[in-house]
Amino acid sequence: MDAEPAGPVAPQRGALAAGLVVEGSVGDAAVPRLELAEWASRYGLVAGITTRQGSFSLGLWSGEPIGAVMTRWRALRKAFEPRFPTLVLGHQVHGTDVRWHESLPPGWLMLDGVDGHATRQPGVLLAVTVADCIPVYLAAPEQGAVALLHAGWRGVAGGVLEQGVEILASQSGTTRRKIVMHCGIGICGNCYEVGYEVAEKLNGRPGEAGPSYVDLRSILAARAANLGIREVTISTFCTAHHRDRFYSHRASGGSDGRMVAYLGRPRPQEGEEHLA
Repeated sequence: MDAEPAGPVAPQRGALAAGLVVEGSVGDAAVPRLELAEWASRYGLVAGITTRQGSFSLGLWSGEPIGAVMTRWRALRKAFEPRFPTLVLGHQVHGTDVRWHESLPPGWLMLDGVDGHATRQPGVLLAVTVADCIPVYLAAPEQGAVALLHAGWRGVAGGVLEQGVEILASQSGTTRRKIVMHCGIGICGNCYEVGYEVAEKLNGRPGEAGPSYVDLRSILAARAANLGIREVTISTFCTAHHRDRFYSHRASGGSDGRMVAYLGRPRPQEGEEHLA
């Protein structure tokens, strides 16, 4: 059963052109995290995000002692390794570079300057770090292919979603209409205040003078619809509203830790049917 949000979810600024979803707790104290139960039951995929419970920050480029951070990463790897021997992560730069991965060996692959990953290889866990930016989960269920994107305002404005969808469709052989998408846990439109220059770049039209609020998930949902994606869901959680559960760069004034969003198709275990 999905967990209830911690506190009321405020109405968003602007219409949400997608269904709303509440990620559910896995119930693992060693690696506190929430996952999309529907993606597991419908598509056989593991899609989720860690939380801040127990100060479980995974920010590799933070001011926290690296030994403490790596201890948590080892716990995460231990929790997933039986079905995901390979983990892929990028040093994100708020860009639009999305990489396709195949024939990866077991281990931890770290790439510089990459904000998105895609694969159809079972046993590969794609990961991005977030603390307000939107983790965008994409899947082509019939092909068993997935993509995970890190989408801050620069990435959204630059076309990281369009790049991710193009790579997933072209490499897997699916059509855009058969791709499903979830905009995960991030900052909501009531909390994300930006200057008019940022609003102009995101909306594609001149912004009004002074600050305004933007809802990155609604913008992503609208862009997905323009690309032909029919099935889009949006998390009801907000990192800034629900700081007791999640890290928020904006709400903390830049001092908070990082969560890890993850997505993958598990490696078949002995006795399970292998999905091509």
